[in-house]
Amino acid sequence: MAHEIEMVNGVAQMAYTSDGDLPWHGLGTVIDPNSTPTEMMQAAGLDWKVRELSTYCEMAVGGKTKRLKTGQKALVRETDGRVLSQVGKNWHPVQNEEAFNFFAEFVERGDMKMHTAGSLKNGEIIWALAKVDDEFELFNGDRVESYMLFSNPHQYGKCIDIRFTPIRVVCNNTLTLSLNNKAKNSVRVNHRQEFNADAVKEMMGMAHFKLGKYKEMAEFLGSKRTTEDTLKEYFGELLGRHNTKKDELSRRAQNAMDMLLEQPGAEFAEGSWWQPFNAVTYMTDHVMGRSADTRLQSAWYGTNQKLKTDALELALEMAEAA
Repeated sequence: MAHEIEMVNGVAQMAYTSDGDLPWHGLGTVIDPNSTPTEMMQAAGLDWKVRELSTYCEMAVGGKTKRLKTGQKALVRETDGRVLSQVGKNWHPVQNEEAFNFFAEFVERGDMKMHTAGSLKNGEIIWALAKVDDEFELFNGDRVESYMLFSNPHQYGKCIDIRFTPIRVVCNNTLTLSLNNKAKNSVRVNHRQEFNADAVKEMMGMAHFKLGKYKEMAEFLGSKRTTEDTLKEYFGELLGRHNTKKDELSRRAQNAMDMLLEQPGAEFAEGSWWQPFNAVTYMTDHVMGRSADTRLQSAWYGTNQKLKTDALELALEMAEAA
């Protein structure tokens, strides 16, 4: 199986705590649930730095080869000399240590515990996930927990991304919805500016962060009923219709609709808009893609990230009209 997760000498560059389910086929190193962010970083093999080095090209002039500066820089990993990306002169890399230190004060206060961390695409994307000490329960047993995800890309064109991620426990799902910027639950920082952890924390209001807004949305979806026609409209709008028969759902849309009663937690708020929304998130996180880690890549950084946000927004819109 091909892995997006970086492998070094046969070892996955990932770590996870021992108090949860094994993620991604048990790849990586298991550590104590009370580990510090630094210990998590070290266990995942992410305690390395990147350097910015000038790049050159060679050109034959008058029978001689000249070495010319390109004006660009290479982002190079110190441990093995791997070139992670070509960047401009105004690029400001954030070292992995800075990313993990972002969680330190929250972990020390007991507001969060480190959960999982790893490297994707041979070091181009570094991520760390911490469990927030906050959760709620819906519909007499449907638990939702709160997580914070820090993504540190060593890749041109990618921003530092820090976001709140609620997770529906019944799905055993670590790859679920990330709320959008409108809710101020996600902050993106361009590498053209210096990373200021304190400013980011202030923007997110993390010291007083609650799941209240998401709980309100979930309860609203659970209070509004669907019909067969509105379900077909919902899945068709999100996942497409048949090319030749516009009144028929695409295969992907039909698969999502078939999961309504098959998905884990289908018994909660049955017949409501909570079900189709979770059918989409379950399909993207557990069914689509070639493997668990390609689903991880798409769910957090690819097309499925937007699909799940769109699924929530459309469900809310159609529930409002119900």
